[in-house]
Amino acid sequence: MAFVVFSHGLDNKPEKDYLWQLWKRKLAHDDGLDIDECGVPSNLDYWADVLYASPDTNLAAYESAVGDIEELNAKPELQTMAHKGDPRVQGLAKALNVNPDAVETNQPTEAEVAAIRAERVPVPPWLRDRIMNRFVRDAHHYFFNVEFSPRPGATYRVGDELKRRFIECLQAGADKRPLVVVSHSMGTIIAYDCLKHSPDCPAVDGLMTIGSPLGIDEVQDFFPAWTRNDGFPSAKLNGPWVNVYDPLDVVCGADPHLANDYRRGGMTVVEDLRQDNWGTWRHSISKYFQGKNLRTRLATMLGV
Repeated sequence: MAFVVFSHGLDNKPEKDYLWQLWKRKLAHDDGLDIDECGVPSNLDYWADVLYASPDTNLAAYESAVGDIEELNAKPELQTMAHKGDPRVQGLAKALNVNPDAVETNQPTEAEVAAIRAERVPVPPWLRDRIMNRFVRDAHHYFFNVEFSPRPGATYRVGDELKRRFIECLQAGADKRPLVVVSHSMGTIIAYDCLKHSPDCPAVDGLMTIGSPLGIDEVQDFFPAWTRNDGFPSAKLNGPWVNVYDPLDVVCGADPHLANDYRRGGMTVVEDLRQDNWGTWRHSISKYFQGKNLRTRLATMLGV
């Protein structure tokens, strides 16, 4: 029996059970891929609580498939980075054309937010900058294993905790095959890092990365064992790596293709799969999961 481990992306999220069920519902929507009906158990690698004080309660944004924009208007103080002077952090910020020192002060107008909800305008600069700043911040805390307290009484070493949670999710399904990871956004970094660099990470039979920033050179610089000719996590990935992208996705759009950057012994093995979404906000996991190309390929990976 197959088993799926989902790993969510950057920024705050609703509580775990809601998000987990949402992902499955979006996959199954409109005669799609219903993994519950197919008898495929799953788990969600949930880590938003490591970086945020409380779950996002604006569930309407997730149900609408615009997704993941509301919380970006809050908590500008989270941009503070103790190691922001590190050249790798500066390089990543420069590549994404954002200032890691910036504090988000200019709030969007009600008309701007309403226009995005109605999908009538391109992604505006204020939203693009917030997304990229949050990504630089999350990547920084993860790669530098920053000690962070999202709320009183809770303190984590971010890198250690996020890796521990991902590996525990895999261990819960390690006796089932095929074991497939479906990761989005920042979650693709965690999944790849564990599969490539963590000796205690269980082996998996398939990896799907969605809207992944792993193609960005400055992200690759953080991986000590990465090389372009042998970046594939061969020791822990015993099956396909399918990278799903929309070329207009603001997070992966700078370099959405991974096949040329994660070869195995010089051979191209990653499958880059284009999945065109719709509207102005193309990074939404809700939209990706409703795509025929993604659903068809995932069904094949799961053997259903």
